Amino acid sequence: MRILVTGATGYIGGRLVPRLLAKGHAVRCVARNPARLESHPWPGVEIVAGNLSEPGTPERVLQGIEVAYYLVHSMMAGEAFRERDRVLALAFGKAAAQAGVRRIVYLGGLGDPRHVRSKHLLSRQEVGTCLAAGGVPVVEFRAAVIVGSGSASFEIIRHLTERLPIMITPPWLDTRCQPIGIRSVMNYLLEVLDHPEASGVYEIGGQDVMPYREMMLRYARLRGLRRWIVPLPVPWPSLSSLWIGLLTPIPSSIAHPLVESIQTEVIVRDDRARRTFSVQPAGYDEAVRQALARLAADDVETTWASSLSSFSPDQPEADALRSFEGMLLDSRRRRVRAAPQRVFDAICSLGGDEGWPAGNFLWQLRGLMDRMVGGTGMRRGRRRPHELIVGDPVDFWRVEALEEPHLLRLRAEMKLPGRAWLQFEVQPDAEGARVEQTAFFEPHGLPGYLYWYAVVPFHRFIFPGLIDALKHRAEAAESAAGASA
Repeated sequence: MRILVTGATGYIGGRLVPRLLAKGHAVRCVARNPARLESHPWPGVEIVAGNLSEPGTPERVLQGIEVAYYLVHSMMAGEAFRERDRVLALAFGKAAAQAGVRRIVYLGGLGDPRHVRSKHLLSRQEVGTCLAAGGVPVVEFRAAVIVGSGSASFEIIRHLTERLPIMITPPWLDTRCQPIGIRSVMNYLLEVLDHPEASGVYEIGGQDVMPYREMMLRYARLRGLRRWIVPLPVPWPSLSSLWIGLLTPIPSSIAHPLVESIQTEVIVRDDRARRTFSVQPAGYDEAVRQALARLAADDVETTWASSLSSFSPDQPEADALRSFEGMLLDSRRRRVRAAPQRVFDAICSLGGDEGWPAGNFLWQLRGLMDRMVGGTGMRRGRRRPHELIVGDPVDFWRVEALEEPHLLRLRAEMKLPGRAWLQFEVQPDAEGARVEQTAFFEPHGLPGYLYWYAVVPFHRFIFPGLIDALKHRAEAAESAAGASA
């Protein structure tokens, strides 16, 4: 089939596209920034630049499409997000009818409409109604908490349970929920193509119904952790979302609508999905085991943050030390008068015999300190001086992600009270390229925070110097290439 996937840069869409391609479908993706999809290993996918909120874009991207997956939402759009979602969905449904689309498939939120108190859940269900207003049949799957490596809900549960031996929680944590594994969600989204007669609302959930409190305690048991939950009256949801933003990778702006939704019981009341489709959803424990296995193997396909952009064309050069997504970040942005490939080549030459172009003595000292406590230190160097592949060592780093010429992410393998990454992103620019260098640190408890702030003075010297040196290297190489030509 000819299929359109909106939200392909997101958690669900990013997993759906390769599965549709594997089944032989012709897939088109629409994205505001196509460069964020071009590096994916999706052979044959058609990537179209477009913003669904701009007039004419829905009509353009839907031409020739048989089935459209609508996987966009506005959790971070502020108080006006419900109206914005309604407008987008109405326009999309109308454009789909004009383009002759046979069906729209939409993933919304579970919950009895008569008792939903959450603005977020109400909006999710309103979107399904608005999509159908255009006259095209809509298959609306409604799910509660999606359990999978990288999902926002699962990351909240995981980080709170891992980091807090004793949790003081609001009484509404006793609200019942019917979580579903991400694999089961994918199976529903794929199998619907084999049921051309399917339409309307399908409530989907896993095998288990339980309060959110039990979800956290069962996660703890699976991880071999002893945890205690103490219910106390807590002002909600603002205080809870701020607490989640501090202790987990999920920022408060995203945690707020998720926390607000917990007040509503989200369980399957209609078994149409079980009667229509052959999907056999896994139980909660099995879904957690699968998610943990993915995390342990560093094999996470997409995360809740997949759709968040980092360096858009209108952002200026800047240095920032901040906390975001539950991590501590040191980010630097520069514009470079050189081609993106030239900048990326300079980045990929870091470490090994050439050393580090800024504060090399401090890098060597940090490596010596690491060796003194049994770590790898700087002795490993690198395999080749100018070429990297995923899995390569670079001194005390390991190449975790490589998408030439846009992304290099190094994972620290030194002894640390937490986990650390050093990431470089390169994008085209009118003057050449834009580069963002970000050091991420996920602290493990109080020792992690103390370590981070102890090394901040050194970061202020090393990291600005590093990105400036890379900029000068790339521009010098560009000038030399121009002179030789």
